[in-house]
Amino acid sequence: MTTADLYIRVSTDEQADKGYSQRSQEEVLSRYCAIKGINIRKTIFEDYSAKSFNRPEWQKLLIDLKKKRGQSDLILFTKWDRFSRNAGDAYQMINLLASLGVEPQAIEQPLDITIPENKLMLAIYLAQPEVENDRRALNTFFGMRRARKEGRWMGPAVTGYVNRVSSNGQKYICPNDPDASIMRWVFEQLATGEWYIDQIWREAKGKGLSCGRKNFWQIIRNPVYCGKIFIAKYKDEEAHTVPGLHQGLISEETFNKVLDVLDNRKKVDKKKISSLNELPLRGFLICPKCSYMLTGSASKGCTRHYHYYHCFAKCGIRFNAEVVNNKFKDELRKYTIDPSLVELYKHILIDIYEQTVGSRDNELTSCRKQLKGFVEKIDKARELLLCGDLDSLDYRKIKGDCERQISILEGKLMELSQNVVKIEPIFKKALFNVAHLSELYQNADIQGKRRIISSMFPENLTFDGEQHRTTRINEAIRVFSALKTDFGVKNKGKSAMKTDLPNVVAGSRIELPSASGRI
Repeated sequence: MTTADLYIRVSTDEQADKGYSQRSQEEVLSRYCAIKGINIRKTIFEDYSAKSFNRPEWQKLLIDLKKKRGQSDLILFTKWDRFSRNAGDAYQMINLLASLGVEPQAIEQPLDITIPENKLMLAIYLAQPEVENDRRALNTFFGMRRARKEGRWMGPAVTGYVNRVSSNGQKYICPNDPDASIMRWVFEQLATGEWYIDQIWREAKGKGLSCGRKNFWQIIRNPVYCGKIFIAKYKDEEAHTVPGLHQGLISEETFNKVLDVLDNRKKVDKKKISSLNELPLRGFLICPKCSYMLTGSASKGCTRHYHYYHCFAKCGIRFNAEVVNNKFKDELRKYTIDPSLVELYKHILIDIYEQTVGSRDNELTSCRKQLKGFVEKIDKARELLLCGDLDSLDYRKIKGDCERQISILEGKLMELSQNVVKIEPIFKKALFNVAHLSELYQNADIQGKRRIISSMFPENLTFDGEQHRTTRINEAIRVFSALKTDFGVKNKGKSAMKTDLPNVVAGSRIELPSASGRI
């Protein structure tokens, strides 16, 4: 007697849309088995989509058939779309069942699969629900894309927002504090370009932001935070953004600054080096033989510890730390200037700065010129579009690029107009530090000493046993040293310096750092 397993499948959507029900399928299948004299071994009920065979009850049935071969001859279902809605997967599953000695069969669409011609009809039965699924998915895709183009956010709200439903049933997102305030702070800090992303993320977590690191890296590029909705590329339509119906947390200008920082910032692995008070130069000294970085350690003597800078390589370089530190203090004294001449140095540097850097009006003029150029570019593109010489997609791309640059330039113009740099206090502070450089280094703690070393010698030092050498020192220190040499401070008095001042300033080749740089 033939034995069969009854497979009854219905998804929630199908039951709502088409009136499918498990009871009706069971009744039809049971009546068919009674008429045909087929013994029913078990009935499987499935509430899952047929897009794939990753269905819980179907997988249990397969395991049971593999364990108990020969217990069942047929798997019966009402129609082939109850079996599968994917033709490729269906053929593979039919072959797998055949290897187990089981034949799948739809009682309302009966086919003898052993006859080759019947496979054409089987393909039609299987392709029809697959086409229906694809059409439904495509309709959903276009519907969601249309909603995005209208400015609606689709899906769960991003961090800083919450999903809401209006009185008329319209879904939308709105800012949700405290996450909204934290995300606003995040973008403001990132726009400065002074911090690494992970530093900002850790600070935000400390403020209470509930967002993982990986998700954080993704959402900070999402234009939803500046009130825009991103439309992905589809066929001939390029990716673009549209104004959203929601309230933005930040301005578009701030968001563009953040994107520029994220795109241009290079990842630098900064090494954290801890030093004992007796080894302030550890991590700054280069071995004169093998060019490796020298480290430092202490050796225990009879009554005290002796500290050394040494190399890990086989070159055997080893210097007494006390000698090296004293030689470095002597090196610092070379860059110290006479405190009584600080005021004179300040006037000299201001004169040179004004001659070299010039006024901010040049930069303002340049920005206005660029701004005018982008506006004219948009006007020209619009004329070409109206004349039919330019495609609408190309026009939108040109306009979008120009508007972004205009937004950046407008922000820059505002900063240049408001943030007027006062160079005199900067030079005054820098000259005071240089005049008291040796005392500042002597009285500083270990962190302060290392800050002075790193700021003065960005390319580190090489000690040969007698003196410290470096390929480059900080620009500001170089300027002061050059002035000191040009004016002959060691050999001339203050009156002589005043006499030489006009000629030196006029013929100076000294390059000063920008006003925004640190001196």
